[in-house]
This record gives sequence, structure tokens and C-alpha cells, in this order.
Amino acid sequence: MKIIEYPQRAEWVELLRRPSIDTRELQGIVSSILDDVRWDGDAALRRLSRRLDPSPVSEFEVSATELSASELLVPDELKAAIRVAKANIEKFHDLLPSQNVEIETMRGVRCWKRTLPIEKVGLYIPAGSAPLFSTVLMLGIPAQLAGCREVIMCSPPNADGNVDPTTLYAAQLCGVDRVFKLGGAQAIGAMAFGTETVPAVYKIFGPGNQYVT
Repeated sequence: MKIIEYPQRAEWVELLRRPSIDTRELQGIVSSILDDVRWDGDAALRRLSRRLDPSPVSEFEVSATELSASELLVPDELKAAIRVAKANIEKFHDLLPSQNVEIETMRGVRCWKRTLPIEKVGLYIPAGSAPLFSTVLMLGIPAQLAGCREVIMCSPPNADGNVDPTTLYAAQLCGVDRVFKLGGAQAIGAMAFGTETVPAVYKIFGPGNQYVT
């Protein structure tokens, strides 16, 4: 972390400038990644992992054993705080079943509105400078309350080739069905198109860097 104390006002704009790359270059890179994943599935994901991840991953799905072990790696105080946050987020959303409203617009013509959950959704959880396990709560809880039947999650692997244990603990609390050690545009492509390992979903949620966006 770079700490800058008492900068001159004239320096503020430059200091606050976010890193960016030429959008034409970005488009080309991302399109290439998406095409690779679309047509070559898991093999493409493995190639991209060897090229882009800090520790290459060949088996992408987080196992039941890894999920169970994650709870033991999270301090009790942090687990308690996550449970409080979960309760508050649930209270905020308060997704009660919508009442179907039916009206007769003209004689013999009845119209109504019906709210249904998206059947299959994908969540993307960033893990750059710090794992954003709070994003798991903000995305996973609405999916759970809405009644989405299948919820999968992708998060980039760390230097050990694993997903952050706190992220995994939060995923279990929020009813996420399957978790994959995938990040970047390749994770979005995997959830959009589906691969031999990663199921395709109908809608993807979550923040990310320029490549993910």
C-alpha cells in the first residue's frame, strides 16, 4: 500500500486517477478469452489458469471437504459478525412472496402480474487485493430469498490455488450450491456458455475489474 500524506490540491486529480487500458485493446483480449472458453471449455480454463492465475488450477470445483474445512479456518468473532450481517441484509430485502394482482382491462380480458425467481444464476466474487466476502452476502442472500433453484459462484484462486475460506464460509451460509476457483473474464465466459465442469446460468451478478465488466 502506498501512503501519501497531505498532497497538494493540484495533485489530487492525478492521485485519484484509476488505472485503465485502451478499450479497443480490452475488447480484443476479452473477446479472445470468451471465444476460447466457449469453444474449448475446461481445456481453455486450464490454459488460462496457467497463464493468469498466481497458482495454476486444474480442478476448478471446490470440494465438499474444502467447504467443510473452511469453517474451521474462520475466527469465531468474524463468523459471528458475518451472521449478524446476514440477518441485517435479510431484514433489508424482506422478500415476501408477491401477491398476484389480476385486473379485467375490458370485458372478458383479464391481465395479471406474476413474479418468478430466475432458475439458475451465477455470482462473481472478486478477490484481488482482498477477498470480498461481503459481496457473497449481498448477492447470495437475495438469490436465496428469491428462490433461485441453482446458485453457482466463481471466485479467483489465491497464491495457494484455493478460494479464501471466509468467502467459502459465507457461500455456505447463503445457500450457494457450487463454488468454482475461477476469476477474470474466463469465469464469466464459463458461467455464460457452460463447460464440462461449470454449468451455464441464465443471469450473472457481481462486480469486477475491467476484464470482468
